[in-house]
Amino acid sequence: MRVLGVNTVFHDPASALVVDGEIVAAAEEERFNRRKHGKPNVPFSAWEMPTLSAAWCLEQAGVRARDLDAVAVSFDPSLTRPPEELGLDDPWDPLRVTFATRTPSLLADALPGLDPDKVVFVPHHKAHAASAALAGPHRTCASLVLDGRGEAASHLAGSYRDGALEVLAAQSLPHSLGFLYEDLTAHLGFHRSSDEYKVMALASYGKPRHLADFSELVRTTDDGGFVTEKIDWEAYAPRGTGELTEAHADLAATVQKRLEQVLLELATWIHDRTGHRALTMAGGTALNCVANAVILRDGPYDEVWVQPAAGDAGTALGAALHVAQERDRLGAPMTTAALGRGFSDEQLEQALKTARVPYDRPADLAASVADDLAANRVVAWFQGRAEYGPRALGHRSLLANPGLAANLELLNDIKGREQFRPVAPLCLLERASDIFEGRIPSEYMLFVHEVKPGWRDRIPAVVHVDGTARVQTVDRATEPLLAGLLDAFEARTGVPVLVNTSLNTAGRPIVDSPSDVLELFGSAPVDTLVMGPFVVRRADVFAGGSPAA
Repeated sequence: MRVLGVNTVFHDPASALVVDGEIVAAAEEERFNRRKHGKPNVPFSAWEMPTLSAAWCLEQAGVRARDLDAVAVSFDPSLTRPPEELGLDDPWDPLRVTFATRTPSLLADALPGLDPDKVVFVPHHKAHAASAALAGPHRTCASLVLDGRGEAASHLAGSYRDGALEVLAAQSLPHSLGFLYEDLTAHLGFHRSSDEYKVMALASYGKPRHLADFSELVRTTDDGGFVTEKIDWEAYAPRGTGELTEAHADLAATVQKRLEQVLLELATWIHDRTGHRALTMAGGTALNCVANAVILRDGPYDEVWVQPAAGDAGTALGAALHVAQERDRLGAPMTTAALGRGFSDEQLEQALKTARVPYDRPADLAASVADDLAANRVVAWFQGRAEYGPRALGHRSLLANPGLAANLELLNDIKGREQFRPVAPLCLLERASDIFEGRIPSEYMLFVHEVKPGWRDRIPAVVHVDGTARVQTVDRATEPLLAGLLDAFEARTGVPVLVNTSLNTAGRPIVDSPSDVLELFGSAPVDTLVMGPFVVRRADVFAGGSPAA
């Protein structure tokens, strides 16, 4: 059973391939076309056919389009309603539905040999739900999906038993926690649907001074849903047009705190009706790692599992898993987010030779790179297959020494980011509980952790202003090279932690190919580039060295 899943109607177009229940490949279109979130600043460009990522998924598995049993699209136009009925002011909505309706023929044009009759529509929130419940380790579980919108709703509360979904509640538009956070994001001067993580970072600098008001404006209901009233944002802080003030931070802190409270109530409502001990989460709101940590810490569940590609890109995988489960079988759980493109050592070396940059192939790669990191050099780390989702998890990462507080400012300068943005720690699994409080393991960087007081001064670059860090734990059984690097760095510094942030610069997608990372290395002040077993040092490049033979 070969099922290709695609997200094409909403932002972050992506493709994923499931063969006989196994996840073979998954990638965002932006990694190929280099347009972040799949759209420039025009309203309808989000409706992008993920042709490059789809073709790559098929190539990765050696599958032809004519051999597919189904193509699952994570949007069902038959479930849409006119925007005026939904209380939305969206003049583009009818065109979006027209585009979705024509998706079968558009996909057949993009993938020669595909039978358009094999294209099926999966409701958007069911695709989100499947991306977590059918990819995660818990096949009997509660399911919570929250985002800006699907066809006519913004939320799904469900129960999975042996892989089969029962929908318990769904919140109709215009009420939307995702839109609430998007509206705040835009009011603060950021880009909606892409910069919400900046608001989460800013919230740590403020106090939730307006919580009493927002407890009335945003509230849960007895049927498992919620109400989001229209908010006069100007009453709390002026529209952000430049430098952000205490008022902006306090507003961000208020909305973040109220979001945490509402999510906890919604998750508890599902538990009260199902008794499930595990909760799976997806939708863009599930990328809010602060709220995830609150649900895990204060909620009634023993386990909380969040899809690493929780945003709309993940619905490509969810749609494919949903159809595969319905028609054939329940597949194996997802064990890694490294589902994107990878390159052989021969391909990497050829790219270096073509670029005519001097490089080395050290006998002990981990030791060589650890020397650079211990000497406070910034390292671009390009290894294995690319990650699926917005988090760099040690395959397409910028690494640095966490022991110098100034490295936070340095990395934000390199990436062209706001200085209030944190960077994350990468830590050996067996050492993580010595340094951090909270969920261990945390392999996908989807929860925040308290940094233990004795370590805050030892790793200041990765400690946020509120004393937390968004940890990624590294298991040496699945990531031996990365674990070896952490071992070597600890041997030199006594610290089993590295700074990890995504390997990209502002406004650009995370690098995906050798040419992408070489372009970044040539334009950003990164000291060392590691591509597979090869090392390039900026000092050697600008000293006029010769490429290796």
